[in-house]
Parts: sequence; C-alpha cells; structure tokens
Amino acid sequence: MTESGGRRVLAATADLARRWLGVLRADLWTLRADPLPPSLWLRWFPHGLLCLVAFGVSFGAVAQLGSDGGVGAQLSLLIGLAQGGAVLLALWRPVPAWWLSMAAMLVGAVEVRRGLLAGGAHAFTWPWSSAGIVGLLAVLLLLALRVPTRVSAEALALIALLTYAVQGLWGAADYTPTGVLTLILSTVVVVLGTALRGRREARAELVEQTTLTAEERARRTLLEERSRIARELHDVVAHHMSVISIQAQVAPHLVERPSPELVENLEGIRHNALEALTELRRVLGVLRSENPEDPYGLGNPGTGAAPDAPQPTLDRLDALIENTRAAGLDVTAGVKGRARPYPPGVELSAYRIVQEALSNALRHAPGSEVRVEVAHQPAGLRLAVTNSRPDRPVPPSAGAGHGLLGMRERAAMLGGTVTAARTPAGGFTVSAFLPRDGTPAALPPDPAPTGDPTP
Repeated sequence: MTESGGRRVLAATADLARRWLGVLRADLWTLRADPLPPSLWLRWFPHGLLCLVAFGVSFGAVAQLGSDGGVGAQLSLLIGLAQGGAVLLALWRPVPAWWLSMAAMLVGAVEVRRGLLAGGAHAFTWPWSSAGIVGLLAVLLLLALRVPTRVSAEALALIALLTYAVQGLWGAADYTPTGVLTLILSTVVVVLGTALRGRREARAELVEQTTLTAEERARRTLLEERSRIARELHDVVAHHMSVISIQAQVAPHLVERPSPELVENLEGIRHNALEALTELRRVLGVLRSENPEDPYGLGNPGTGAAPDAPQPTLDRLDALIENTRAAGLDVTAGVKGRARPYPPGVELSAYRIVQEALSNALRHAPGSEVRVEVAHQPAGLRLAVTNSRPDRPVPPSAGAGHGLLGMRERAAMLGGTVTAARTPAGGFTVSAFLPRDGTPAALPPDPAPTGDPTP
C-alpha cells in the first residue's frame, strides 16, 4: 500500500471513529427525562416494587462491602446509597441512572480490590458485588424499556468493555469472578426489556391503527350518506326544477296571444329554474366529493372552483387548456362553427365536462396526446375530448367513477348526453352534446370521432 493510500485509510478510520463517538455521546451523554409510565392495570405497583428493590440493593451493598469486602463504613454507605438511588433515578432518567450505577460499582470494585490485595477480604465476589449486580440489572431493564435498542446495545457494550478492563486487564487476587455472569444476566435483561418495549409499541400502533380504521369507517359512512342525499336531490329536486323550466318555456305557446308581462314572467321563472339547477349541480358536486375543497375530484386545488368563485364559461377554455399543457399533457384544440350566446348553465356544464375529461387524461393517460373539439351547431354545443394511448404504465387509480357520473348528470339536466368509450387505437374519448337553450331537444346524429391521435 502506498503512503497516500495509507493516509486515506487512516483518515477514513478516524472519521468513522469520530462519527461513532458522536452517536455514542448523543445516546448516552444526556440528562433527558423519560418517566416510567404507570402500569395499565396495576397503576403504581411497579414504582413501589422498584422502591423496595432500591432499598434492598442499598442495604445489601452496605452489608456486603462493609463486612466482607473490607470497605470502610462511610464509603460503603455512600456506594450503597448510590446503587440504590440509581434504581430510583432510573424511574425518571434511565441514562443518568445507568452512569450512576456503573460509577458506584466501579468505585466499589476499586475498594474491594484494595482489600483483596491487602488480605482484608477473602474470596469476595469481584469485580462486581451481588447487590451491585442486582441494582445494575434493574437499571438496565428500565433503560431497555424506554430507549431505542441501539442505546441499550451501546450500554451493554460499555459494560462488557469495562468488565474486561477491570477483571481481565487489571485483575486482583483471591476472589470469586462475577464478570461473565454479569454480562450474561445483563444481556438477558436487555433482550427482555427490548422485547417488552417492542410489544408495547406494537400494541400502541395497533390501537392507533384501530382508531384510524374507526375514523375511516365513519368517514366512509358520511360519504355514503352524502352520496345518498346527492342521489335524492338529483332524482327529485333536479327533476322538478327541470320540469318547471320546460313548462315555463312551453306555457307561452299554449296561449293564443300571451301578454308581454306573462311572457316576461314565464321567462323569469325559466331563468330562475336554470340558475337553481346550476346551484344544485354545485351542491351535488360537493356532496359526492371526498374533498370539499376540490368538489369536482380533479386532484388539483388550483383548477377546482371554490364555492364562492365566479362560474367559468366557454371563454375560459383556452386558459384551461394552457394549464393542462403546463401540467405536462400535449393538448390541441379545434373550434368549428360560429360561437353563439348560451345560457349560463350550458356554458358552465361545457366547461366542467372538458375540465373533467382533461383531468381524467392527466391521471389515466400520462404522456398521451389529447384533442379537444368544440363544435357550435344550430341545435346546440358538441364537445369531444380524445386522448391517445398512454406512453408509460398507468398508475392504479382510487377513483370511483364520480367524474363520468357528474358529467352525465350535468348533461342530463340540460337535456343533453355524454358518452365515454375506448378508441380502436387504445385511447379514450368523451363526447357530449348540450342543447343550445339548455332544454331537451331532438339530438343531431353524433358524428364519428375524428380519430385517435397518433400514439
């Protein structure tokens, strides 16, 4: 290996070590609080049990270190209080509690080693005392229950490293080794705590999913009820309003010489009926939509009409086509015949039908070529939106056919029709005819589509 290669290896190793030490510091060098929550069924019983464990650890450590370990009474009392206090501290701050427990055990190991070498202690458990091991296991369990698995593994690795350094490298004389036993028990406790924490998190996630499922069920129920209301409005109210409009238009012809006032009033009734149908169509769109902010289900709030926005007309078709081109669809447009004034309901429905057809092409035929044709005929307005075969796989759609249903309802309320079918070349075409005055009329024959654009 060249000298430059050796430098790169050393630099990479140093960088890796710095990163690992940074992660270790972030995980274990912290004073953050993480209180142990009360048990679901036994409430504060675990806290009371751990208080008894802390008392037993303190009492046992003082007795063992003072009588058998050759440690002074005052120092053994301090070590015992630190080990028992670490158990209590772990109820609120498990990481600092682990450091306190390890520090107390290390101080005890240093003092007991001094007694072993001086002959003041014989065959004592070293480097870790029995009481210290119990306290450490309790702290490790509380740690593993509330911190990520990585942090528990790092704590276990540091325990193994410290045990190896004290017992394997430093050593003592005439003692009963406890390093291997401590590592085995610590591993078991960490695995147990991690498993219990995973089970608790899985249960909490299950509860959350159950809550979401209940909310989704309630949402679907609400949408079904809204759809039912929309159907009833369409079948009853819209039908009667259409009848009123037709009767108001026909009534002047039933009188031999109707007065201008009568004709004007009947025209006002027809106009109001058509306006009411327009507003009713907006209500039906909102009721059928899963998103009230996008009542026509276009998936793009920028193209949806807000409830208080001005009603779009045929004059805005060019802007709609330009917006669709900006979204990435190749759209061409053609207009046949001379434009005539249409009632607001006809212009709004024509705009919405073209808008929904372009939206469907965006969602279901990405990369296709789209042809929009608008034909002004003596009997009314004919529309055709045809797209070619998509040039890439079409992603699955969660749509429920509300768009085509809305287009057909719009046309039916004005006495028109909407048809949708696949083309022989693999594309899709939507054709619509709307009577010029927004009332049922004899429909001219539907000309054959101009052909699918070249795929």
